[in-house]
Amino acid sequence: MELSLRQLMIAAVTSLTLAGTAIAADMSDAAIAERIKPVGAVYLEGDAPAAPVVAAGPRSGDAVYGTFCAACHGTGVMGAPKKGVAGDWDARLAKGNETLASNAINGFNAMPAKGSCMDCSDDEIIAAINHMIEGL
Repeated sequence: MELSLRQLMIAAVTSLTLAGTAIAADMSDAAIAERIKPVGAVYLEGDAPAAPVVAAGPRSGDAVYGTFCAACHGTGVMGAPKKGVAGDWDARLAKGNETLASNAINGFNAMPAKGSCMDCSDDEIIAAINHMIEGL
């Protein structure tokens, strides 16, 4: 199959554009150091590893909602009840807070268990629920 002059020109322009983009990448010493910095540490037997980061305490309902819940419950994705919209929550609240908490913790319909916050405690999930239904 022969390429027309137009096809060759388009291929050449595309190649030069992509090459120019690669060359235009930030090549400063700081940018290079940032790209190649270590992402972890290796410890030899007998060496003491750095102390692990420990959570300062339970996260607030607002913090959990903002990080894990807002994407769905802020917009109503796939039928998720929206934060602060009474009509979305009425049927769920009628079943009781225990059922509501159980569904959030264990998952229900399209919602994964704990809304995908696998390191959240049950109390943090309940705090997020309380944040979403506050004032209803």
